Amino acid sequence: MNESKPFITEDFLLQTPAAQRLYHEYAENQPIIDYHCHLVPAEAANNIQYRNMTHIWLAGDHYKWRAMRTAGVAERYITGKGPDGNASDWEKFEKWAETYVKCLRNPLYHWTALELNNPFGVKTLLSPQTAPEIWETCNAMLAQPEFFAQGIMRRMKVETVCTTDDPVDSLEFHIKAKNAPTFPAKMLPTMRPDKAMAIDKPDVFLPWLEKLESVTGAPIATFDALFAALEQRYEFFASVGCKLSDHGLGMFPKTKITAAQADAILKKAIARQPVTPEEADGFARLVLIECCKLNHKFGWTQQFHFGAMRNNSSRIYKICGPDAGCDSIADGETALAMSSVLDELDSTDQLARSILYNLNPACNAMVATMIGNFQDGSYPGKIQYGSGWWFLDQKQGMEDQINILSAEGLLSLFVGMLTDSRSFLSYTRHEYFRRILCNMLGNDMTNGLIPYDFDLVGELVENVSYKNAKNYFNF
Repeated sequence: MNESKPFITEDFLLQTPAAQRLYHEYAENQPIIDYHCHLVPAEAANNIQYRNMTHIWLAGDHYKWRAMRTAGVAERYITGKGPDGNASDWEKFEKWAETYVKCLRNPLYHWTALELNNPFGVKTLLSPQTAPEIWETCNAMLAQPEFFAQGIMRRMKVETVCTTDDPVDSLEFHIKAKNAPTFPAKMLPTMRPDKAMAIDKPDVFLPWLEKLESVTGAPIATFDALFAALEQRYEFFASVGCKLSDHGLGMFPKTKITAAQADAILKKAIARQPVTPEEADGFARLVLIECCKLNHKFGWTQQFHFGAMRNNSSRIYKICGPDAGCDSIADGETALAMSSVLDELDSTDQLARSILYNLNPACNAMVATMIGNFQDGSYPGKIQYGSGWWFLDQKQGMEDQINILSAEGLLSLFVGMLTDSRSFLSYTRHEYFRRILCNMLGNDMTNGLIPYDFDLVGELVENVSYKNAKNYFNF
């Protein structure tokens, strides 16, 4: 390949000797627990062979799609769903290479270089000039079994991975992986019951309700019947090893309603009668509360992702559907509603271990202080301020989260990073986070802000990188 000064060196982002020692001795070789992601379980269980770099790297990456649109690339080279038809895989890769050189100071610049370096060992920076050679080199590796889906997991030292799954999912591929003696990691489902809250979206809610009736074998015409069916699915998920739920919220719902009111709203929705915004909010809140009670009953950890305003472009939504790179940060108020939900559960001793992820950085301090309200001494770090999410899972976002958590909570109990990704190449997000963490702590040691004690600080690094998650989720 063309020679150039390596960008991703062994000490990338590590600015001091202390940071370098922390990373290489305490973080670098820790296994990966990826407790929240969007990997396709079938790809892992079936050990898929990716046909080329576009297939594994670009096909589902809305971060890259968003950057390519901004760079003026036509949709045919991005998702292939534009009015001008679909481009070839090579043409899409070539357009990404053209876009990449425009991404300086965007996190995609770091992520792309890290993903080429590990697992492929390619240190040459991507560009229109280097793209053909990188394409050929990486594609040749992808043809080898050690670069099939399971091989990549093995190379990246993945110990546990938790996917994101709808209550109606069969979990057949989790079961297949569990029963495969050579599968390289634990692959566990995560309950994501968001569609149960989508009462104001009949084209989403009603087909989902029919599927829930089908998999549980019972008609659903009341709120109690809905939750009897969901509890049945909780039991099934638990039997396959589920230990977490996940709840994607625009904002925390705030309207309190009774079960009788929820029955009336459900009846309206089933009859395809319009549901008002207040009714939808009330229904969503009651669904969330009852799901959280099930989370507590089953001993699961619940995750709350809030602050996303999704599918803003109706034009892109019509041709690409959801999760196509047209989402942004919402700015609605959430502190009162969040506190109300958590307090209602806490007051009846039904608040499960919880992780709060905010998308709007304006909420950082609010969330970091909110978690302290509901710690109860039953478990170290029971309520967690989650890692930088989505638009915030970049260097500044991670540093801000670490700093605010350190100031308002206990960084030493933090359960660390996750990929939140659909790509098997995204495990380098854990490396990125660990490097950033070690650099911050190393700088503090060097500047006399914390003791220059590698036993003390190294233990924190090991715990945040790996051990805290293993213990917190009981993996």
